[in-house]
Amino acid sequence: MNEIILAPHKEESLLRFHPWVFSGAIRKIVLDKNYPFDEIAEGEIVLVRSSEGKVLGVGHWQIGSIAVRILEFGVSELPEHFWEDRIRAAFEVRCKLNLVRPQSSITSHPSPLTTQSFPLKGDEKGSINDTFRLIHGEGDFLPGLIVDIYDDTAVIQAHSVGMHKSRMLVADAVLKVVPFVKNVYYKSEGTLPFKAPIPEEEKRDQYLYGEPTSCVGTENGLRFGIDWLRGQKTGFFVDQRENRALLERYSEGKDVLNMFCYTGGFSVYALRGGAKRVDSVDCSEKAIELVRENVARNFPDCANHNAVVDDAFHFLENNKNQYDLIILDPPAFAKHRGAIKNALQGYKRLNAKAFQQIRPGGILFTFSCSQAIDKEMFRLAVFSAAAMSGRKVRILHQLHQPQDHPVNIYHPEGEYLKGLVLWVE
Repeated sequence: MNEIILAPHKEESLLRFHPWVFSGAIRKIVLDKNYPFDEIAEGEIVLVRSSEGKVLGVGHWQIGSIAVRILEFGVSELPEHFWEDRIRAAFEVRCKLNLVRPQSSITSHPSPLTTQSFPLKGDEKGSINDTFRLIHGEGDFLPGLIVDIYDDTAVIQAHSVGMHKSRMLVADAVLKVVPFVKNVYYKSEGTLPFKAPIPEEEKRDQYLYGEPTSCVGTENGLRFGIDWLRGQKTGFFVDQRENRALLERYSEGKDVLNMFCYTGGFSVYALRGGAKRVDSVDCSEKAIELVRENVARNFPDCANHNAVVDDAFHFLENNKNQYDLIILDPPAFAKHRGAIKNALQGYKRLNAKAFQQIRPGGILFTFSCSQAIDKEMFRLAVFSAAAMSGRKVRILHQLHQPQDHPVNIYHPEGEYLKGLVLWVE
């Protein structure tokens, strides 16, 4: 196996189980004597050693500032059943957290964890949940890999060449571990490194196994159309599940505005929560079509929902004092650290507009999914917006990503979703 030798004292982060080796930490590369090339091909598994020769672990080699993503610490090669064991461990966590509540028609399938099925308690039968994240990169000790489950379909997304090369191992393991998954879709065309040496026919989005007849997932008893073929991310924003459920508790009798609504997750939860009126706004006509479909899927002939194609700032400017509850869940304003300053100005401006428009005694759910923006930066931007409005504001909740998007305690960079629930006098 090819070996990466670190410079002196550069092993300290790995001894603290941080899963990244930066290129500046490498002293030299030692090629295996039988290796047929002059340099390591991106995506191959390499052995990492300290400057003194200590085995630190094995991981995927990649081009860029992050040179190695560690898969297993303290070993010189991956264990025989590595992929299945790691994915099984992640699935077991989701089961124990009661996130895996599949349709009653498939509860007869045995769980890989025990010989038991997935029996639903009486109070859960109206709360089927077959939509969840199975693998969340570093948070599940598989850096560079995302796997989302939608009913009988798993959607795999690779963020590194190494995970791309391992895609069939991942797919096979998912099919073995999750008993109700029959189809595996690979959606990495937009997430793999742009210059990665991967043949076009390999990296294009495609089914690795099967092909579903239905593209509908159930989240806490609500049904959503999932467009993993053309939709954003893997087709649905699974990371807002718990925050949508919280919003439902506050929705009864309220006029609700869901800005940047995308597929309308918050809107559907608000309707189930008894909202008097829900307006869903997005600049994308395709998103608005999806919202209408999802509302109709759960509430046929719904008369108190309105879907609007419009720019967020334009809509807020022209709809003052109409809403008791506003949701601001914009796309990432900062994709990299160089965009932080402009992003913070964008968050401040957007929240200031919402503070100006919301009714007295209103509740604002506001979010940032920009990984480059930490929670203190985001909170300061919202604080500045509140001060600009001159209104009294209380923090009711500080929100984050849910249990199936865990943060590896040794990799705090994995925390990306920040949210505040605010009471505005």
